[in-house]
Amino acid sequence: MGDDTAALNAFAELDRRLVAAVKGIKLLGAVSWPASVQAQFLDGWRRKAPSLPTVAYAKHDYSAVREELQNIFLAADAQHPIGDYLRRAAQSWVYATELLDAAGTMAITEHSARLFGRPGDRLPGGAVSNLDAARHFIELADELGRELDDSDDAPRIPAEQLCGDLQQQISAFFTHSKVTVELDPDLIAKAAAGPTRIRVRAGANFSQYDRHQLLEHEAFVHSLTALNGREQPHLKSLALNSPRITATQEGLATFAELMSGAIDIGRMKRISLRIVAIDRALSGADFIEVFKFFLDAGQNEADSFTSAMRVFRGAPTTGGAAFTKDAVYLHGLLSVHTFFRWALKNQKLKLCRSLFAGKMTLHDVLALEPFFDSGYIAAPVYIPPWVQNAHGLAGTLAFSLFANRIRLDRVEAEDLVLGV
Repeated sequence: MGDDTAALNAFAELDRRLVAAVKGIKLLGAVSWPASVQAQFLDGWRRKAPSLPTVAYAKHDYSAVREELQNIFLAADAQHPIGDYLRRAAQSWVYATELLDAAGTMAITEHSARLFGRPGDRLPGGAVSNLDAARHFIELADELGRELDDSDDAPRIPAEQLCGDLQQQISAFFTHSKVTVELDPDLIAKAAAGPTRIRVRAGANFSQYDRHQLLEHEAFVHSLTALNGREQPHLKSLALNSPRITATQEGLATFAELMSGAIDIGRMKRISLRIVAIDRALSGADFIEVFKFFLDAGQNEADSFTSAMRVFRGAPTTGGAAFTKDAVYLHGLLSVHTFFRWALKNQKLKLCRSLFAGKMTLHDVLALEPFFDSGYIAAPVYIPPWVQNAHGLAGTLAFSLFANRIRLDRVEAEDLVLGV
Protein backbone atom coordinates (compact mmCIF):
# COMPACT_ATOMS: atom_id res chain seq x y z
CA MET A 1 0.00 0.00 0.00
CA GLY A 2 2.87 2.33 0.82
CA ASP A 3 4.37 1.86 -2.61
CA ASP A 4 0.99 2.61 -4.22
CA THR A 5 0.64 5.78 -2.17
CA ALA A 6 4.14 6.90 -3.11
CA ALA A 7 3.43 6.27 -6.79
CA LEU A 8 0.13 8.18 -6.67
CA ASN A 9 1.82 11.08 -4.91
CA ALA A 10 4.50 11.10 -7.61
CA PHE A 11 1.83 11.15 -10.31
CA ALA A 12 0.09 14.07 -8.61
CA GLU A 13 3.38 16.01 -8.70
CA LEU A 14 3.87 15.20 -12.39
CA ASP A 15 0.32 16.36 -13.01
CA ARG A 16 1.04 19.64 -11.22
CA ARG A 17 4.09 20.14 -13.42
CA LEU A 18 2.04 19.36 -16.53
CA VAL A 19 -0.59 21.98 -15.66
CA ALA A 20 2.13 24.56 -15.00
CA ALA A 21 3.99 23.75 -18.23
CA VAL A 22 1.00 24.23 -20.55
CA LYS A 23 -0.58 27.19 -18.77
CA GLY A 24 0.24 29.65 -21.54
CA ILE A 25 -0.84 27.44 -24.45
CA LYS A 26 -4.19 28.52 -25.90
CA LEU A 27 -4.47 26.48 -29.07
CA LEU A 28 -7.75 27.81 -30.44
CA GLY A 29 -7.06 31.34 -29.24
CA ALA A 30 -3.70 31.36 -30.99
CA VAL A 31 -5.20 30.53 -34.40
CA SER A 32 -8.40 32.57 -34.07
CA TRP A 33 -9.01 35.50 -36.42
CA PRO A 34 -9.80 39.06 -35.28
CA ALA A 35 -13.28 40.37 -36.12
CA SER A 36 -11.74 43.01 -38.39
CA VAL A 37 -10.81 40.29 -40.90
CA GLN A 38 -14.46 39.40 -41.32
CA ALA A 39 -15.52 43.02 -41.82
CA GLN A 40 -12.79 43.59 -44.42
CA PHE A 41 -13.59 40.42 -46.37
CA LEU A 42 -17.36 40.94 -46.43
CA ASP A 43 -16.89 44.55 -47.50
CA GLY A 44 -14.83 43.38 -50.49
CA TRP A 45 -17.31 40.60 -51.23
CA ARG A 46 -20.24 43.02 -51.33
CA ARG A 47 -18.27 45.30 -53.65
CA LYS A 48 -17.71 42.26 -55.90
CA ALA A 49 -13.97 42.52 -55.29
CA PRO A 50 -13.23 39.82 -52.71
CA SER A 51 -9.66 39.10 -51.70
CA LEU A 52 -8.21 36.24 -49.69
CA PRO A 53 -7.98 37.11 -45.99
CA THR A 54 -4.50 37.54 -44.60
CA VAL A 55 -3.90 36.75 -40.95
CA ALA A 56 -0.63 37.03 -39.03
CA TYR A 57 -0.06 34.46 -36.29
CA ALA A 58 2.11 35.29 -33.30
CA LYS A 59 5.19 33.11 -32.90
CA HIS A 60 6.42 31.81 -29.55
CA ASP A 61 9.39 29.77 -28.45
CA TYR A 62 8.00 26.52 -27.04
CA SER A 63 11.36 24.76 -26.67
CA ALA A 64 11.40 25.00 -22.85
CA VAL A 65 7.78 23.83 -22.67
CA ARG A 66 8.53 20.84 -24.87
CA GLU A 67 11.57 19.94 -22.78
CA GLU A 68 9.48 19.94 -19.59
CA LEU A 69 6.72 17.92 -21.26
CA GLN A 70 9.30 15.41 -22.46
CA ASN A 71 10.67 15.11 -18.91
CA ILE A 72 7.15 14.48 -17.59
CA PHE A 73 6.56 11.92 -20.32
CA LEU A 74 9.73 10.01 -19.42
CA ALA A 75 9.11 10.19 -15.67
CA ALA A 76 5.57 8.76 -15.89
CA ASP A 77 5.29 4.96 -15.67
CA ALA A 78 3.75 3.77 -18.95
CA GLN A 79 2.58 0.53 -17.28
CA HIS A 80 0.44 2.36 -14.72
CA PRO A 81 -2.97 3.70 -15.89
CA ILE A 82 -2.35 7.15 -14.44
CA GLY A 83 1.21 7.21 -15.74
CA ASP A 84 -0.10 6.27 -19.17
CA TYR A 85 -2.71 9.05 -18.94
CA LEU A 86 -0.01 11.60 -18.09
CA ARG A 87 2.19 10.42 -20.96
CA ARG A 88 -0.66 10.71 -23.45
CA ALA A 89 -1.55 14.16 -22.16
CA ALA A 90 2.04 15.41 -22.29
CA GLN A 91 2.51 14.08 -25.82
CA SER A 92 -0.65 15.78 -27.08
CA TRP A 93 0.54 19.13 -25.74
CA VAL A 94 3.84 18.64 -27.57
CA TYR A 95 1.81 18.09 -30.75
CA ALA A 96 -0.12 21.29 -30.00
CA THR A 97 3.07 23.35 -29.76
CA GLU A 98 4.28 21.87 -33.05
CA LEU A 99 0.98 22.83 -34.67
CA LEU A 100 1.35 26.39 -33.39
CA ASP A 101 4.90 26.53 -34.74
CA ALA A 102 3.46 25.62 -38.15
CA ALA A 103 0.62 28.20 -38.05
CA GLY A 104 0.33 30.07 -41.32
CA THR A 105 2.16 27.38 -43.30
CA MET A 106 1.11 24.34 -45.32
CA ALA A 107 2.67 22.11 -42.65
CA ILE A 108 -0.23 22.80 -40.29
CA THR A 109 -2.32 20.05 -41.89
CA GLU A 110 0.07 17.32 -40.77
CA HIS A 111 0.01 18.48 -37.15
CA SER A 112 -3.73 19.16 -37.15
CA ALA A 113 -4.50 15.71 -38.58
CA ARG A 114 -2.34 14.11 -35.89
CA LEU A 115 -4.52 15.75 -33.22
CA PHE A 116 -7.94 15.78 -34.85
CA GLY A 117 -7.86 13.41 -37.80
CA ARG A 118 -9.06 13.98 -41.37
CA PRO A 119 -12.47 13.92 -43.09
CA GLY A 120 -11.61 10.60 -44.77
CA ASP A 121 -10.90 8.77 -41.50
CA ARG A 122 -13.17 5.79 -40.87
CA LEU A 123 -15.84 5.99 -38.20
CA PRO A 124 -15.66 3.57 -35.23
CA GLY A 125 -17.13 0.16 -35.90
CA GLY A 126 -18.01 0.84 -39.51
CA ALA A 127 -16.76 0.91 -43.07
CA VAL A 128 -17.79 4.51 -43.72
CA SER A 129 -15.76 7.67 -43.11
CA ASN A 130 -16.50 11.02 -41.52
CA LEU A 131 -16.91 12.37 -45.03
CA ASP A 132 -19.43 9.66 -45.97
CA ALA A 133 -21.47 10.41 -42.87
CA ALA A 134 -21.31 14.15 -43.49
CA ARG A 135 -22.60 13.76 -47.05
CA HIS A 136 -25.40 11.51 -45.79
CA PHE A 137 -26.59 14.07 -43.24
CA ILE A 138 -26.39 16.92 -45.77
CA GLU A 139 -28.46 14.96 -48.29
CA LEU A 140 -30.97 13.97 -45.61
CA ALA A 141 -31.23 17.54 -44.34
CA ASP A 142 -31.87 18.82 -47.84
CA GLU A 143 -34.55 16.18 -48.43
CA LEU A 144 -36.25 16.89 -45.11
CA GLY A 145 -36.01 20.62 -45.75
CA ARG A 146 -38.50 20.17 -48.55
CA GLU A 147 -40.94 18.51 -46.15
CA LEU A 148 -40.44 20.50 -42.96
CA ASP A 149 -41.72 24.01 -42.45
CA ASP A 150 -39.18 26.74 -43.12
CA SER A 151 -38.07 28.08 -39.74
CA ASP A 152 -36.76 31.40 -41.06
CA ASP A 153 -39.95 33.10 -39.87
CA ALA A 154 -39.52 31.84 -36.31
CA PRO A 155 -38.88 34.55 -33.69
CA ARG A 156 -35.20 35.35 -33.18
CA ILE A 157 -33.60 36.06 -29.82
CA PRO A 158 -31.26 39.09 -29.62
CA ALA A 159 -27.87 38.37 -28.06
CA GLU A 160 -28.58 40.63 -25.08
CA GLN A 161 -31.79 38.75 -24.26
CA LEU A 162 -30.07 35.40 -24.78
CA CYS A 163 -27.34 36.34 -22.30
CA GLY A 164 -29.88 37.18 -19.61
CA ASP A 165 -31.85 34.00 -20.23
CA LEU A 166 -28.76 31.77 -20.18
CA GLN A 167 -27.34 33.52 -17.12
CA GLN A 168 -30.49 32.81 -15.14
CA GLN A 169 -30.49 29.11 -16.03
CA ILE A 170 -26.75 28.68 -15.57
CA SER A 171 -26.67 30.41 -12.18
CA ALA A 172 -29.52 28.20 -10.99
CA PHE A 173 -27.61 25.09 -12.07
CA PHE A 174 -24.02 25.82 -11.00
CA THR A 175 -24.91 26.46 -7.38
CA HIS A 176 -21.34 26.13 -6.04
CA SER A 177 -19.59 28.02 -8.84
CA LYS A 178 -19.91 31.36 -10.59
CA VAL A 179 -20.23 31.13 -14.37
CA THR A 180 -20.93 34.39 -16.18
CA VAL A 181 -22.44 34.90 -19.62
CA GLU A 182 -21.01 37.93 -21.44
CA LEU A 183 -21.44 39.71 -24.75
CA ASP A 184 -18.28 39.82 -26.86
CA PRO A 185 -18.20 42.23 -29.83
CA ASP A 186 -14.95 40.68 -31.12
CA LEU A 187 -16.17 37.09 -31.18
CA ILE A 188 -16.67 35.64 -34.67
CA ALA A 189 -18.21 32.35 -33.52
CA LYS A 190 -21.69 32.39 -32.02
CA ALA A 191 -20.39 31.42 -28.59
CA ALA A 192 -17.32 30.17 -26.74
CA ALA A 193 -17.14 28.54 -23.33
CA GLY A 194 -14.50 28.46 -20.61
CA PRO A 195 -14.72 27.16 -17.04
CA THR A 196 -16.23 30.34 -15.58
CA ARG A 197 -17.20 32.44 -18.59
CA ILE A 198 -19.36 31.89 -21.65
CA ARG A 199 -19.05 34.51 -24.37
CA VAL A 200 -21.84 35.26 -26.83
CA ARG A 201 -21.34 37.18 -30.06
CA ALA A 202 -22.73 40.69 -29.61
CA GLY A 203 -25.23 41.85 -32.22
CA ALA A 204 -26.15 38.32 -33.30
CA ASN A 205 -29.64 36.84 -33.27
CA PHE A 206 -30.38 33.31 -32.13
CA SER A 207 -33.13 30.72 -32.56
CA GLN A 208 -34.71 28.70 -29.76
CA TYR A 209 -32.66 25.74 -30.95
CA ASP A 210 -29.52 27.90 -30.71
CA ARG A 211 -30.40 28.82 -27.13
CA HIS A 212 -31.00 25.20 -26.13
CA GLN A 213 -27.85 24.03 -27.91
CA LEU A 214 -25.67 26.66 -26.23
CA LEU A 215 -26.99 25.67 -22.83
CA GLU A 216 -26.48 21.93 -23.29
CA HIS A 217 -23.28 22.06 -25.36
CA GLU A 218 -21.31 24.98 -23.95
CA ALA A 219 -22.56 25.24 -20.37
CA PHE A 220 -23.58 21.71 -19.39
CA VAL A 221 -20.62 19.97 -21.04
CA HIS A 222 -17.67 22.28 -21.78
CA SER A 223 -17.97 24.54 -18.71
CA LEU A 224 -19.28 21.71 -16.54
CA THR A 225 -16.39 19.32 -17.20
CA ALA A 226 -13.87 22.12 -16.67
CA LEU A 227 -15.42 23.01 -13.31
CA ASN A 228 -15.51 19.36 -12.25
CA GLY A 229 -11.89 18.99 -13.33
CA ARG A 230 -10.90 21.94 -11.16
CA GLU A 231 -12.37 20.11 -8.17
CA GLN A 232 -10.11 17.10 -8.65
CA PRO A 233 -7.82 16.65 -5.63
CA HIS A 234 -4.92 15.02 -7.51
CA LEU A 235 -5.29 15.34 -11.29
CA LYS A 236 -5.89 19.03 -11.96
CA SER A 237 -5.07 18.45 -15.63
CA LEU A 238 -8.59 17.05 -15.97
CA ALA A 239 -9.73 20.68 -16.11
CA LEU A 240 -7.63 21.44 -19.19
CA ASN A 241 -8.65 21.44 -22.84
CA SER A 242 -5.92 18.99 -23.76
CA PRO A 243 -5.96 18.58 -27.56
CA ARG A 244 -6.35 14.83 -27.22
CA ILE A 245 -9.76 15.15 -25.56
CA THR A 246 -11.30 17.23 -28.35
CA ALA A 247 -13.13 14.41 -30.12
CA THR A 248 -14.66 13.11 -26.89
CA GLN A 249 -15.51 16.59 -25.61
CA GLU A 250 -17.17 17.73 -28.81
CA GLY A 251 -18.80 14.33 -29.27
CA LEU A 252 -20.13 14.41 -25.72
CA ALA A 253 -21.38 17.98 -26.12
CA THR A 254 -23.15 17.13 -29.39
CA PHE A 255 -24.53 13.92 -27.84
CA ALA A 256 -25.90 16.09 -25.03
CA GLU A 257 -27.77 18.13 -27.63
CA LEU A 258 -29.16 14.90 -29.08
CA MET A 259 -30.23 13.41 -25.74
CA SER A 260 -31.80 16.63 -24.48
CA GLY A 261 -33.74 17.29 -27.69
CA ALA A 262 -31.66 20.39 -28.46
CA ILE A 263 -30.28 19.28 -31.80
CA ASP A 264 -32.12 19.89 -35.07
CA ILE A 265 -31.50 18.76 -38.62
CA GLY A 266 -30.06 22.19 -39.45
CA ARG A 267 -27.40 21.74 -36.79
CA MET A 268 -26.49 18.32 -38.19
CA LYS A 269 -26.19 19.87 -41.63
CA ARG A 270 -23.91 22.68 -40.37
CA ILE A 271 -21.60 20.18 -38.66
CA SER A 272 -21.52 18.04 -41.79
CA LEU A 273 -20.90 20.95 -44.14
CA ARG A 274 -17.76 21.84 -42.20
CA ILE A 275 -16.37 18.33 -42.73
CA VAL A 276 -17.01 18.50 -46.48
CA ALA A 277 -15.47 21.99 -46.53
CA ILE A 278 -12.30 20.72 -44.84
CA ASP A 279 -12.04 18.04 -47.50
CA ARG A 280 -12.44 20.67 -50.22
CA ALA A 281 -9.76 22.88 -48.69
CA LEU A 282 -7.38 19.93 -48.44
CA SER A 283 -8.10 19.22 -52.11
CA GLY A 284 -7.05 22.75 -53.07
CA ALA A 285 -10.09 25.01 -52.61
CA ASP A 286 -9.14 28.46 -51.33
CA PHE A 287 -10.99 30.56 -48.75
CA ILE A 288 -13.25 32.27 -51.29
CA GLU A 289 -14.25 28.95 -52.85
CA VAL A 290 -15.05 27.47 -49.43
CA PHE A 291 -16.97 30.64 -48.48
CA LYS A 292 -19.05 30.24 -51.68
CA PHE A 293 -19.63 26.57 -50.80
CA PHE A 294 -21.29 27.59 -47.54
CA LEU A 295 -23.28 30.34 -49.27
CA ASP A 296 -24.55 27.85 -51.85
CA ALA A 297 -25.54 25.51 -49.01
CA GLY A 298 -27.92 28.16 -47.67
CA GLN A 299 -25.90 29.98 -45.03
CA ASN A 300 -25.90 33.79 -44.90
CA GLU A 301 -22.75 35.81 -45.54
CA ALA A 302 -21.74 36.21 -41.88
CA ASP A 303 -22.26 32.53 -41.07
CA SER A 304 -20.53 31.46 -44.30
CA PHE A 305 -17.49 33.54 -43.34
CA THR A 306 -17.47 32.04 -39.83
CA SER A 307 -17.74 28.52 -41.21
CA ALA A 308 -14.96 29.08 -43.75
CA MET A 309 -12.80 30.73 -41.09
CA ARG A 310 -13.06 27.60 -38.93
CA VAL A 311 -11.58 25.59 -41.81
CA PHE A 312 -8.68 28.00 -42.43
CA ARG A 313 -7.69 28.84 -38.85
CA GLY A 314 -3.91 28.70 -38.78
CA ALA A 315 -3.78 27.60 -42.42
CA PRO A 316 -2.89 29.47 -45.61
CA THR A 317 -6.08 30.75 -47.24
CA THR A 318 -4.80 29.83 -50.70
CA GLY A 319 -5.97 26.20 -50.38
CA GLY A 320 -4.34 22.82 -49.98
CA ALA A 321 -4.18 22.98 -46.17
CA ALA A 322 -6.75 23.12 -43.36
CA PHE A 323 -7.32 23.17 -39.62
CA THR A 324 -9.13 19.85 -39.27
CA LYS A 325 -10.66 20.17 -35.79
CA ASP A 326 -14.24 20.15 -37.07
CA ALA A 327 -13.67 16.66 -38.48
CA VAL A 328 -14.05 15.33 -34.92
CA TYR A 329 -17.70 16.22 -34.40
CA LEU A 330 -19.40 13.30 -36.14
CA HIS A 331 -16.62 10.89 -35.17
CA GLY A 332 -16.90 12.02 -31.56
CA LEU A 333 -20.71 11.94 -31.55
CA LEU A 334 -20.86 8.38 -32.88
CA SER A 335 -18.07 7.23 -30.55
CA VAL A 336 -19.78 8.69 -27.48
CA HIS A 337 -23.15 7.30 -28.56
CA THR A 338 -21.59 3.86 -28.96
CA PHE A 339 -19.87 4.20 -25.58
CA PHE A 340 -23.13 5.00 -23.78
CA ARG A 341 -24.88 2.05 -25.44
CA TRP A 342 -21.95 -0.23 -24.55
CA ALA A 343 -22.07 0.98 -20.94
CA LEU A 344 -25.78 0.14 -20.70
CA LYS A 345 -25.31 -3.29 -22.27
CA ASN A 346 -22.45 -4.10 -19.87
CA GLN A 347 -24.14 -2.60 -16.79
CA LYS A 348 -21.52 0.14 -16.45
CA LEU A 349 -23.66 3.29 -16.64
CA LYS A 350 -21.62 4.70 -13.75
CA LEU A 351 -18.81 5.18 -16.27
CA CYS A 352 -21.07 7.58 -18.16
CA ARG A 353 -21.28 9.74 -15.04
CA SER A 354 -17.52 9.47 -14.51
CA LEU A 355 -17.02 10.88 -17.99
CA PHE A 356 -18.16 14.25 -16.62
CA ALA A 357 -15.60 14.33 -13.78
CA GLY A 358 -13.23 16.28 -16.00
CA LYS A 359 -12.06 16.56 -19.59
CA MET A 360 -10.96 13.11 -20.69
CA THR A 361 -11.13 10.63 -23.53
CA LEU A 362 -13.28 7.50 -23.65
CA HIS A 363 -10.05 5.51 -23.24
CA ASP A 364 -9.29 7.45 -20.05
CA VAL A 365 -12.61 6.78 -18.37
CA LEU A 366 -12.22 3.05 -18.98
CA ALA A 367 -8.55 2.83 -17.99
CA LEU A 368 -9.01 4.95 -14.87
CA GLU A 369 -12.13 3.17 -13.59
CA PRO A 370 -10.33 1.71 -10.51
CA PHE A 371 -9.28 5.22 -9.47
CA PHE A 372 -12.85 6.48 -9.68
CA ASP A 373 -13.87 3.52 -7.52
CA SER A 374 -11.14 4.25 -4.96
CA GLY A 375 -11.91 7.97 -4.82
CA TYR A 376 -8.47 9.05 -6.04
CA ILE A 377 -10.37 10.68 -8.88
CA ALA A 378 -13.34 12.50 -7.39
CA ALA A 379 -16.88 11.99 -8.62
CA PRO A 380 -18.27 14.92 -10.63
CA VAL A 381 -19.77 17.77 -8.63
CA TYR A 382 -22.11 18.64 -11.49
CA ILE A 383 -24.02 16.25 -13.75
CA PRO A 384 -26.09 17.43 -16.74
CA PRO A 385 -29.85 17.15 -16.21
CA TRP A 386 -30.29 14.51 -18.93
CA VAL A 387 -27.70 12.28 -17.20
CA GLN A 388 -29.23 12.84 -13.76
CA ASN A 389 -32.40 11.21 -15.06
CA ALA A 390 -30.85 7.75 -15.05
CA HIS A 391 -34.10 5.87 -15.78
CA GLY A 392 -34.87 8.04 -18.79
CA LEU A 393 -31.30 7.72 -20.06
CA ALA A 394 -31.41 3.94 -19.68
CA GLY A 395 -34.75 3.76 -21.47
CA THR A 396 -33.53 5.81 -24.42
CA LEU A 397 -30.32 3.78 -24.75
CA ALA A 398 -32.16 0.46 -24.40
CA PHE A 399 -34.51 1.43 -27.22
CA SER A 400 -31.55 2.54 -29.33
CA LEU A 401 -29.80 -0.78 -28.78
CA PHE A 402 -32.79 -2.75 -30.02
CA ALA A 403 -33.86 -0.38 -32.81
CA ASN A 404 -30.42 -0.61 -34.38
CA ARG A 405 -31.17 -4.26 -35.21
CA ILE A 406 -33.90 -3.19 -37.61
CA ARG A 407 -32.68 -2.80 -41.18
CA LEU A 408 -34.69 -0.02 -42.79
CA ASP A 409 -33.69 -1.16 -46.26
CA ARG A 410 -35.68 -4.36 -45.57
CA VAL A 411 -38.78 -2.60 -44.29
CA GLU A 412 -41.61 -1.90 -46.72
CA ALA A 413 -44.37 0.64 -46.13
CA GLU A 414 -46.85 -2.25 -45.93
CA ASP A 415 -44.89 -3.76 -43.05
CA LEU A 416 -45.27 -0.55 -41.08
CA VAL A 417 -49.02 -0.50 -41.62
CA LEU A 418 -49.50 -4.18 -40.81
CA GLY A 419 -47.33 -3.92 -37.74
CA VAL A 420 -49.77 -1.71 -35.81
